[in-house]
Amino acid sequence: MNWISNYVRPRINSIFSRREVPDNLWTKCSECDTMLFHREVLDNLNVCTNCNHHMHITPRDRFHALFDGGLFTEIDVPTPNADPLGFRDQKKYPDRMKAALKTTGEKEAMLVATGKMGRSTVVAAAQDFSFMGGSMGMYVGNAIIAAAEAAIKHKCPMVLFSAAGGARMQEGILSLMQMPRTTVAVEMLKEAGLPYIVVLTHPTTGGVTASYAMLGDVQIAEPNALICFAGPRVIEQTIREKLPEGFQRAEYLLDHGMLDRVTHRKDMRKELILITRMLMKQKPPVMGDLPAPVPVQADAGFEDAK
Repeated sequence: MNWISNYVRPRINSIFSRREVPDNLWTKCSECDTMLFHREVLDNLNVCTNCNHHMHITPRDRFHALFDGGLFTEIDVPTPNADPLGFRDQKKYPDRMKAALKTTGEKEAMLVATGKMGRSTVVAAAQDFSFMGGSMGMYVGNAIIAAAEAAIKHKCPMVLFSAAGGARMQEGILSLMQMPRTTVAVEMLKEAGLPYIVVLTHPTTGGVTASYAMLGDVQIAEPNALICFAGPRVIEQTIREKLPEGFQRAEYLLDHGMLDRVTHRKDMRKELILITRMLMKQKPPVMGDLPAPVPVQADAGFEDAK
């Protein structure tokens, strides 16, 4: 037995060798390149603590921050034909769907749920840009219709968080047909007298912007979100002119009357509670978990006040 090679050398290597650090402990901000600790990012709702850049957030994480106690119930969405056109480019369409499912853990690009927000029932739908760019296909159309029907059933507001690169090319004309379908769903809400609030997140582009994303009774956006039909680079190449600074960003659109609010993600829940209760003609929200105090008459005695 060689004591040096069998004991001393492994011991020294174990002391001085580098320990493997998991890749998911740190997140790099795409705006300022700051390295952020993952727990710090989660606690700040995926907003950079250095430059305030609003990074991508999954629909589930968004709903956990939106609903009371982070509790919500998913709404079932009818599943359409998996590959209606038999589409294939570099990969088959079903293979791309399987890859997106493996990456995100979600079966499609939109999640629909219902729960309490400020003690009032709300139906919410959110797109996941990580799932094939949040592209609008038949499932997304079915999801918005299911959300509208649920809101009408519960007689409550509907809140939609948009994030998409446009229609899904793998479904061709069938994806474009979701534009009028979702418009009809929004009209169903308006005929029922129920609020429809849209929160536009980065990015919201293409056929999504040309349909349900711009039909809200109230239009809110997250800071610096890109909101457009055709992107600024395409427009610059077409007109051969330099576009204004911040063109098609949330603040620019707010200044030009296309949005009602630009709201920080950490203030979004409070803002939505206030707006939904106002549109539903309910009393102002009570902050905290305690019930509203009972009003006491000025001439009431101490015992009566108790």
